Amino acid sequence: MAPKTYQEFQESLSEPSPPSSWSLPLQSLWFDAKGNWEASHDIAQDLHSSMGSWIHAYLHRKEGDEWNAGYWYRQAGRPFPKHSLEDELQQLVEENL
Repeated sequence: MAPKTYQEFQESLSEPSPPSSWSLPLQSLWFDAKGNWEASHDIAQDLHSSMGSWIHAYLHRKEGDEWNAGYWYRQAGRPFPKHSLEDELQQLVEENL
């Protein structure tokens, strides 16, 4: 079962992997929160939706590739964020709960 709150999501990071029953966007965010950028990116780049583009943008922003991030934020229909990566991760997770 998917977490109901961001706190429950954070608590799930003690597990070795996200539950396969979770949505792919939430699994992607879990891998990022766990420190596995590559696994997160592998999922995000195959999500052909505005949410997939947003996660993809966030990951490239985190990587420091602002040009690529900007492209994906535009694909997602979202402005380049001014808030912290931590705040954006929480926002992304909460949008997927």
